[in-house]
Amino acid sequence: MTAETEIPALPTARPSGCPFDPPESYTRLREEDPVAKVRCPAGMDAWLVTRHGDVRAVLADRSMSSRGGASAHVNAGGRLDGEPVPGSIIQLDGEAHARLRRMVVAEFTVRRVEAMRAYIQRLVDDHIDAMLAADGPVDLVEDFALPIPSLVICELLGIPYDDRRQFQAQSTVLVSTDKTFEESQHALGGLAGYLGTLFEGKLRDPQDDLISRLIARGEAAGDPLTMPELVVLGLSLLVAGHETTANMIALSTLALLDHPDQRDTVLAEPETAVEELLRYLSVVQFGVLRYATEDVRVGDQAVKAGEWLVAALGSANRDEAQFAAADALDFHRESPRKHIAFGFGAHQCVGQQLARVELQEALTRLFRRIPDLRLAVPRDSLRYKDNTLVYGVHELPITWG
Repeated sequence: MTAETEIPALPTARPSGCPFDPPESYTRLREEDPVAKVRCPAGMDAWLVTRHGDVRAVLADRSMSSRGGASAHVNAGGRLDGEPVPGSIIQLDGEAHARLRRMVVAEFTVRRVEAMRAYIQRLVDDHIDAMLAADGPVDLVEDFALPIPSLVICELLGIPYDDRRQFQAQSTVLVSTDKTFEESQHALGGLAGYLGTLFEGKLRDPQDDLISRLIARGEAAGDPLTMPELVVLGLSLLVAGHETTANMIALSTLALLDHPDQRDTVLAEPETAVEELLRYLSVVQFGVLRYATEDVRVGDQAVKAGEWLVAALGSANRDEAQFAAADALDFHRESPRKHIAFGFGAHQCVGQQLARVELQEALTRLFRRIPDLRLAVPRDSLRYKDNTLVYGVHELPITWG
């Protein structure tokens, strides 16, 4: 354990010149101090958990509350003393969380997601057609990676895609780590107000979408969701549904441009390749926050009730004890699904199957149809999202031919 007078800051900086790698100090921490006390930007101290097995144990432990949200520890203006918001599938625990998850999980089963694959394929092909028709280089983020998951989540939730500029701008503020509390609350209020108006319409006139089905499902069970619950739940699904997948599509494309020898494996075994990319990139870059509701042990460290913990997903997914040559992108490694890019336990990402299909279709169709894809700018000119909860690249100018 680190001495109280020498508590270091939570590691956030990536190594210079290695945009895909997590902070270098994770390697030392896994070996020497796997449950280490750190000071978080939000102002509180927390135990930083860096080993794969310990991270899984923390996320699976029902005594570890998600009340602080997923990543509130990295917001300097973060408020960690409030009660969980009704409808927050991220913050709530126990039966309150299970109630929401039961209602939502039916929308993301493997069978239902597979039924959407043909629709996703058409979206991907339409956007590739548009890029190929462009005169000159295009930005893969703006023209491909962002619109595809945005269209999919809008279709699911019954949100007009024409409104995407509004919710994407507000979402960008919500996942930024350098916004003030007031700025975040303003964006949150704007997005909540927009969704509230939209969902009130679905109460009066149900449509064939996830929100309308949630309303009907709750009423049929005699346990209807309130409008505030619907809004918070819808907001969580909307933000998570496009931010993580959009950044994964763009960052995965860049990783494959850096590893052209690996592209054939992506085309031949997309399921395996996507799992390895999820492990290697770990775009939820600052880990997830937990609150100990009782005294527990994490590894060899005693953790007291009332203390915070940060489960470092990026470190766990680079743990050499679990993944041989963990810092290498290797599409032939054994058991790639042991990664925890989607989290673990009761709060594991509910939309993970949809994200997998979107990634599989986007990457395979992109490199099959544009095999000579390449960067249109110098590699060292790219700008990365170091100050957002979800890591990625701001723009990815590409060309071909």
